[in-house]
Amino acid sequence: MQRYILVTGGTKGIGRAIIEQFAKEGFHIITCSRTEKELRKLKLEIEQNYTFSKVFYQEADLSDRDSMKRFIKYVQGLKVQIDVLVNNSGLFIPGKITEEDDEALPFMINTNLYSAYYITKAFVQGMISRRAGHIFNMCSTASIMAYTNGGAYSISKFAMYGMSKVLREELKEHHVRVTSIIPGATLTASWEGVDLPPERFVKAEDVAMAVWGAYTLSENSVVEELIIRPQLGDL
Repeated sequence: MQRYILVTGGTKGIGRAIIEQFAKEGFHIITCSRTEKELRKLKLEIEQNYTFSKVFYQEADLSDRDSMKRFIKYVQGLKVQIDVLVNNSGLFIPGKITEEDDEALPFMINTNLYSAYYITKAFVQGMISRRAGHIFNMCSTASIMAYTNGGAYSISKFAMYGMSKVLREELKEHHVRVTSIIPGATLTASWEGVDLPPERFVKAEDVAMAVWGAYTLSENSVVEELIIRPQLGDL
């Protein structure tokens, strides 16, 4: 049976690691990012390394509603069953609420929350009708712990965590599982240029393995939250 995973923002970091992990297990991949060149590279590498996995993609900026609608239409046009949805697209811009630009919060909410909200609404009905499916929402330790310089990013991630918890309650009776992924500092492009050793960060591959483990549990169980921090603690 063919299985499909939809991962938004799949060309880098945790999204890319999740795609690698699920491709290794024979899933077909559907994804998007802002850069066509990176998507082409992803497709080539995944299909070469995992010959049973096909990659379907479209360039999309999910902070833009029209671009997001086009991506949703593209995925619906594939006429396939989405078994796993990973709402991974997001953006981190540090700043204090008292100092950041007035547009920081709307921009971060559009990117980090609304994209997940509308994409989930577009595909969750299929999961409900099949009484099967798993939604992973990319939250953050910034979703559960306030910190200076978190600003609009932390607000958006608190909201994402809230959405994820509401979805869990709404979908449990339909046998659709919902998991909040809550990683601490992970070695991705967001931390480029920081003068810290790699061992101070979570590996993106470790997050991907945890996601796979949560997915493979029996239908009797659900991992509601995955909190993953660096072994030496938060940065």
